[in-house]
Amino acid sequence: MHQIAEFIHTHSTYAPWLVFGSILLAGLNIPVSIDIIMILSAVLAATTIPEHTVSLYFSLLFGCYFSAWIAYWIGRTWGKRLLRTKWFGKVLPEKRLEKVGRFYEKHGLWTLLIGRFIPFGVRNCLFMTTGMSKLSFRKFIVRDALACFVWTSLTFYLFFTLGVNYEALVHHVKIINVCIFSAFSVTLIGILWYKKMGKKKQAKRVEQNPDKQP
Repeated sequence: MHQIAEFIHTHSTYAPWLVFGSILLAGLNIPVSIDIIMILSAVLAATTIPEHTVSLYFSLLFGCYFSAWIAYWIGRTWGKRLLRTKWFGKVLPEKRLEKVGRFYEKHGLWTLLIGRFIPFGVRNCLFMTTGMSKLSFRKFIVRDALACFVWTSLTFYLFFTLGVNYEALVHHVKIINVCIFSAFSVTLIGILWYKKMGKKKQAKRVEQNPDKQP
């Protein structure tokens, strides 16, 4: 992740295009984490390349939106034939696809809205299932436009805000870590002292009552 951040920073002029292209790869089910790219872009916009804040946001927004289109059409074009391949069978088990498909048919927009906030391949699973089920592409892109806008805007704003307050957060985290370490140290010393005192008391009892020992 550090190397990715350094690469984007070094090529900051092309950062929005790098982000956009990386997210499109995720739509092809290539193991690229959209969540990491989102967090990384927001933090870099807040701390390192603020002049690209707007372009980074829109590259994330449209990248995530069109990435879903790719996943939809993969599902619609290849259908369940994909599940026969070893790799897709592991990434998208048939039982999961069926559950997601039923949920989408029942709840529509809410499925996409909730699904956008769930990482670990759930999004692509949802988009591909929609395509496999041959549900209306027009309805899909209209519903997902809203879901994608809400998810991208909230997530980008959250991590951008955290990035702006990075130094303050690091300061507080250091204080919290010191407190946790101190509490852990005191607890550990207390446990060791308690065990040591227990052994001493037991030894004294043995000395005072040697006949009671087996």
